[in-house]
Amino acid sequence: MTTWTTDELTRIGGATELKIASRRTDGSLRPYVTIWIVRAGDDLYVRSAYGPGNPWFVRARRSGSGRIRAGGVERDVTFAEPAADAHAAIDAAYHAKYDRYGANIVGTVVGPQVVATTIRLVPAD
Repeated sequence: MTTWTTDELTRIGGATELKIASRRTDGSLRPYVTIWIVRAGDDLYVRSAYGPGNPWFVRARRSGSGRIRAGGVERDVTFAEPAADAHAAIDAAYHAKYDRYGANIVGTVVGPQVVATTIRLVPAD
């Protein structure tokens, strides 16, 4: 399995926003969607702010792979399940990075209601 470099983790994890595109069945990329990104430890995570029916999230789950752009890095990724014990650290990372936008907005990406909408980004080989 490929891992993130320290530079990629710093640049992507430090970016305020991430552009994410899932793959179609023919392998082409769908249009990029801009979302928030957090780093927790040596992993990168995204969450669907408005539930499991959010179109970008549905397509990402269905395809299992795509491409991201953030912090000057562009990389093919797979969309993986986070470890069950990772969610407290992911919540903390969202709070640390995005609380300045207000509790109503940050509340859409933290807490037990978003566990099922969490994706761990894994660099593709």
